[in-house]
Amino acid sequence: MRKRIVITSLAVVAAVALGLWAASSYMLGYSLGPDPNRRDTDSTYALLYKWLPGMRQWTDSLRRGGLLRDTFVAMPGGERHHALYLRADSACGRTAIVVHGYKDCSAKFLFLARMYHRDMGFNVLLPDLHAHGLSDGGDVGMGWNDRRDLVHWAAVAERLFRSEGHESRIVLHGVSMGAATVMCASGEDLPPYIRCFVEDCGYTSVWDEFACQLKGQFGLPPFPLMYTTSALCGLRHGWRFGEASPLRQVAKCRRPMLFIHGDRDTFVPTWMVYRLYEAKAGAKRLWIAPGSAHAQAYTDHPAEYTRVVREFCFK
Repeated sequence: MRKRIVITSLAVVAAVALGLWAASSYMLGYSLGPDPNRRDTDSTYALLYKWLPGMRQWTDSLRRGGLLRDTFVAMPGGERHHALYLRADSACGRTAIVVHGYKDCSAKFLFLARMYHRDMGFNVLLPDLHAHGLSDGGDVGMGWNDRRDLVHWAAVAERLFRSEGHESRIVLHGVSMGAATVMCASGEDLPPYIRCFVEDCGYTSVWDEFACQLKGQFGLPPFPLMYTTSALCGLRHGWRFGEASPLRQVAKCRRPMLFIHGDRDTFVPTWMVYRLYEAKAGAKRLWIAPGSAHAQAYTDHPAEYTRVVREFCFK
């Protein structure tokens, strides 16, 4: 009888462990698997023009003039990554690196390139992050390992847009996961030409964001699935959800940062921006976009968004 109980208990434990492993594998693939259509840039442009019709004329004029260009570079790890870029004759060394969001790509965020280039006179570079757009990679990094790629892109931009007689001054501007990438980079040992940061609706940590989505999309608490999926991420990709913390990185940042968030954001809840802002020491500014949901601050308030960013960058 005792032997039967032990065998039954072991079978139950094994079944639970196997079930958790399967569920964790599914959740990891669901969360970090790249968009299978990520290289379909024609669809991305079509969506951009439908969302912001005025972008078609601006983008077409740049392409006719040969101003909007593609570049591919080799990352330190050997991957081939892609970016769009455009030069401004009046930039005087000023460059904006615009970082897209989760499972998006560089072309989707050309509206921010237009803001920096047309309205502020900046050079602009828009990278496709690892496993996004035309860049190599098999798993979404949620901004953590991407922080190193972003620093590499800044070095590329500094060489690409170097202006004789002017110091290079680069702003890193990201939206959603791109904002998390910018914040994660902000806590690193950075070259002096990276002057400031703009984060728009970024999350405090991958753990916090995934826990919110696990509850919102699946109605599940963090335990046990968050713990097992995070451990599996560590085994497969070399980082865990709690480790990927823009909040901790921002606390180490000593360069100016602008925080932007919509007050109706439920995808990356608005409460996160207050924690991030409080953690940041030194020069900082906070703008809460009234009535805006996730990543909608610019489209809801383009003039105010541009004014706030311009004042911050030129201060």
